[in-house]
Amino acid sequence: MTVDGSSIDSSKPSIARVYDYLLGGKDNYAVDRKIGDVFRRDLPGSVAIAFANRAALTRAVEEIVTTTDVRQFIDLGSGLPTADNVHQVAQRHAPESRVIYVDTDPQVLVHGRALLEENERTRVVPVDVRNPEAIRTHPDTLELIDFGRPVAVVFSAILHHVNDEEDPAGIVRYWRDRVPSGSYFFVSHFRSGNNPETAEAEKVLQRTFGRGRWRTDEEIESLLDGLEILEPGIVPAPLWRPGTVEGPWSGTGERELTVWERLIAAGLARKA
Repeated sequence: MTVDGSSIDSSKPSIARVYDYLLGGKDNYAVDRKIGDVFRRDLPGSVAIAFANRAALTRAVEEIVTTTDVRQFIDLGSGLPTADNVHQVAQRHAPESRVIYVDTDPQVLVHGRALLEENERTRVVPVDVRNPEAIRTHPDTLELIDFGRPVAVVFSAILHHVNDEEDPAGIVRYWRDRVPSGSYFFVSHFRSGNNPETAEAEKVLQRTFGRGRWRTDEEIESLLDGLEILEPGIVPAPLWRPGTVEGPWSGTGERELTVWERLIAAGLARKA
């Protein structure tokens, strides 16, 4: 990995750094905080989306590693490190777990280099998620992942950044067709709410990054075509098996969800 801090453009907002800011991280710049503050100031409560998403991801990884024999993870569009990254959750329960993180954001890659130095069972592959063949055949992927054994493929808050014409279903299908039976697929995705909050949040992302596509539950489910979607199906992220982990990313209890918590959906599927 040859990326260094000099390649980071602090004058343009980064999706990864905006998420980092909303989650309370410190790896962001004024330009990122400006976008994040639009959500905090103009769309109060919207920060719950980021926390609900991270909570569901944590629960899904723990569910996979504690109830199955899957010990290989490919985290597509992984973003910046926060509390309880995929490798931390998985290796807490199964130290032999191996994780490939995939991202092209220069700051994510800088962190990836540091991560590589301290954890021999992780790699960061600097390839766009829209180029799955290059990800799968990357030397670091082939070094760490045995595609003869089941793999957990993670699409956490990434497919809503892939426009329809870029064929997000085709990206999922590529991985579905190249991993063996017993593999798992986790997806979280911005969820159409047919309300002013959804429309405004979608507008902010599209205006800032030139992309962003909210999808209905049915559209999200269709991304997992050919896979067995496990209970409770595609649901608001806080309702996806809540209360199964402890700590800052644990799920909601019996309380009523806010409109914002309903705007991120999650689901887990298995290849039969």
